[in-house]
Amino acid sequence: MSTPLIPVTAGIPSENVPTDPEVLGRISYRWPTTYGVLALVALLGFVGTLLRREDGWQQSTTYQSRYGDQWFTIPNFSVPALLTIIILTAVLIASAVYAFVVARSRRELPAWVHIVVGLAFVLAFLTWAGAGKTSVIPITSLLAGALALSVPLIFGAMSGVICERSGIINIAIEGQLLFGAFAAAVIASFFAAPYLGLVAAPIAGAAVGALLAWFSVQYQVNQIIVGVVLNTLVLGLTSFFFSTVLADNRETWNARQPLGIIEIPILSQIPIVGPVLFRQTILVYLMYAAVILLQFMLFRSRWGLRTRAVGEHPKAADTVGIKVNKRRVWNTILGGAVAGLGGAFFTVGSGLAFGREMSAGNGFIALAAMIMGKWNPTGALIAALLFGFSKNLGNVLSSIGSPIPSQLLLMLPYVITIFAVAGLVGRVRAPAAEGIPYTK
Repeated sequence: MSTPLIPVTAGIPSENVPTDPEVLGRISYRWPTTYGVLALVALLGFVGTLLRREDGWQQSTTYQSRYGDQWFTIPNFSVPALLTIIILTAVLIASAVYAFVVARSRRELPAWVHIVVGLAFVLAFLTWAGAGKTSVIPITSLLAGALALSVPLIFGAMSGVICERSGIINIAIEGQLLFGAFAAAVIASFFAAPYLGLVAAPIAGAAVGALLAWFSVQYQVNQIIVGVVLNTLVLGLTSFFFSTVLADNRETWNARQPLGIIEIPILSQIPIVGPVLFRQTILVYLMYAAVILLQFMLFRSRWGLRTRAVGEHPKAADTVGIKVNKRRVWNTILGGAVAGLGGAFFTVGSGLAFGREMSAGNGFIALAAMIMGKWNPTGALIAALLFGFSKNLGNVLSSIGSPIPSQLLLMLPYVITIFAVAGLVGRVRAPAAEGIPYTK
């Protein structure tokens, strides 16, 4: 007979959304305020474009863009900068007014409003940045680069969701990414087989996850401290082997072994988005599958129900026969494997050799994306894509000679992240039992 689950289900909120009317009253105006700020920024961009007197008209033509080892032709088109920004600013102002009306009536803002506002603001910003420039803004390359920069963040954020929904704080995502990149590079180079490196990466990440689970569950050590120590340990080990074994014999232990590009017929021929989404390595397709599968499993399966139960109310879960600590251990190992798979993108996924500290803080950014996404796979995916897009946007704008100072472009990803956390996300609630050891 299966274990009854009704007592546990009653204590688990389906979403991290406050239900107290007073709380709803305090936070209901954050969307109108946020949209009003975006509209004001767009209006200032319009004024700046008007003062520069650059209208942005160019003749329609085509340009060649490279993705992977292939070149393809994409149509190039131009728009009148002033008129475009006027229209987009009007859209943003109308959205802010609509959000204010919805907030006054205490109704939920439709999802399409967020999409319209986001697209309008990005297009307005790109129009202002490219007004009067002779060089084009490569939209496909911009989106492809954003996706590439987001892949390790998405895997890391999925790892954080799995672990923290179980009640284990996974600060060690940085170490799991780095160790996965190291293992993928070494194994792929030694056997001259990038797909073997892709298999080794999640095993390496799972090993770090096992250490995290061992200290957190068995010895009930502070999980944040354990995560920081594991990050330092992995950094020290990989730096040592990089300086000795890998540096002495690069051809054997650290040669480039890129994964091949897999092109999906028909879908890859879709203009703009086709080359971005459907002309990728198997690692990116695994990322698609991981997000979809985790979203379904977490909220539509017995595994997901029990995982959320041990992260919210472990004592209640224990009373109905769920082995809390065992589930936390296995989920932490699974989360480590997912993060390790993301680490493979730094080496075999990008066709690069392993480099010291090549994870470059992406594990901590993945944690921020997970929090921005409210411990939800879909939300974490959007947050990671936002960060990847903002980072690649700075690179693209620098290449076309944008009037924005280069220092500000370097700050752009972090400014957008802080802005999103402060304005778009609002208040978030972590799983109730996160970081709290459970003793039967």
